[in-house]
Amino acid sequence: MGKLKQAGLVCAGLLGGILLSLQFSAIADKETRASLPVAELRTFAEVFNAIKTGYVEPIDDKKLITHAISGMLSNLDPHSSYLDADAFKDLQVGTQGEFGGIGIEVGMEDGLVKVVSPIEDTPAYRAGVKPGDLIFKIDDTLVKGLTLTEAVKRMRGKPKSQIKLSILRKGEAKPLNITLTREVIKVQSVKSKLVEDGYGYLRITSFQENTGAAVVKHLGDLFKSGPLKGLVLDLRNDPGGLLNSAVGVSAAFLPPDTLVTSTDGRTPDAKHRFSASPADYLRGSRDDYIRNLPPEARSVPMVVLVNGGSASASEIVAGALQDHKRAVVLGTTTFGKGSVQTVLPLPGNTAIKLTTARYFTPSGRSIQAKGIVPDIVVEESANGSSTERLREANLEHHLDNNKDTSPAVKDSPSKPPKATPVKPKGSAPKEDADESSEIPSGELASKKDYQLNQALNLLKGMQILKNTR
Repeated sequence: MGKLKQAGLVCAGLLGGILLSLQFSAIADKETRASLPVAELRTFAEVFNAIKTGYVEPIDDKKLITHAISGMLSNLDPHSSYLDADAFKDLQVGTQGEFGGIGIEVGMEDGLVKVVSPIEDTPAYRAGVKPGDLIFKIDDTLVKGLTLTEAVKRMRGKPKSQIKLSILRKGEAKPLNITLTREVIKVQSVKSKLVEDGYGYLRITSFQENTGAAVVKHLGDLFKSGPLKGLVLDLRNDPGGLLNSAVGVSAAFLPPDTLVTSTDGRTPDAKHRFSASPADYLRGSRDDYIRNLPPEARSVPMVVLVNGGSASASEIVAGALQDHKRAVVLGTTTFGKGSVQTVLPLPGNTAIKLTTARYFTPSGRSIQAKGIVPDIVVEESANGSSTERLREANLEHHLDNNKDTSPAVKDSPSKPPKATPVKPKGSAPKEDADESSEIPSGELASKKDYQLNQALNLLKGMQILKNTR
């Protein structure tokens, strides 16, 4: 398929629920409103009237207005959009971690549905659907000509009902036909494992309402077996989620009241500083889950794993821990989504999702269209290969990085010199790493995960240096 082409309209969310850096807000009357462009509105009215009176088929007024609103938003940037009643409901349900479907994060490329990533432990994941797959037929319906929303609706259905996807996959001579059984998708956003004696592994797949509390619970379980010598926080292929959840996860590893991120936009309410404090990570809850945090969690040596699928909220966490030198970031450059979307409800249970601000790391870096560059670049496998990925900078109409005039990061970034982690005795054999991929299917913290093994080697090296001082 060659290099990834620029995508047009991309839905960086989950099937049945969009997980982005969202802030929910009601439309409030503003003391001052922008003056209306009368001449342009006259033109709009003339076009509206021409369609109403002259188009080959009658069109409902509501449909025309909805299309006009959708077009206004979709041409601003890839993350602003109009949410009809179904999409708005899915957004609200999705952030709670439960929705119906087959379990894929999707986008649109060349008129086909592009799989960004299958969600772990879902029908699509178990059936072997892969990132980069292009869905060209859903049951007997060709995807060409459908909008992304229409395609997503066709992939939804009642649990236990079946759906057939026809897929084009790079490296496959013939299309693949995969039959899936729909089910209620319950996303477990946090998983953990004691990978070796004294070394913990914590994986976050998305940032939902309960993710911060789940992280604290899993940390408690990891520390029950005794002190940890090191912890790996895995944010690879995490598309993001709720902003307050990202702040809460950061608060589990940073001192209280430490700056996590800041946002800056045109309106006063778009300018905010988010710190590791209950006021910023709790939303409508009085139960401060950080109180249950094992004290050692804020001092245990850490490595954060990231890649080109780490976006939005995961970039906030990685950037905060990197800026405060709380953890070493290892992997490949992240996606580069550094914008905040505000959901503004409208009459009829609809809403608009509008980009209202850029967010910045504690040191003031904007990662929009740049991403977080790891402290140590480690590719997916020992031979140095990494999956070619779509990035924010590839998306049509993407926001520029207003703090950096260097070229935006597309495809594979230019890599700083690669550091070689210390490999103490007992590290994973090289033959285990050669067949590795970033997150091997079916096994949490697989021994064949090359990047994870390098993270563990680094933590062991840090432990050796600590003991020799």
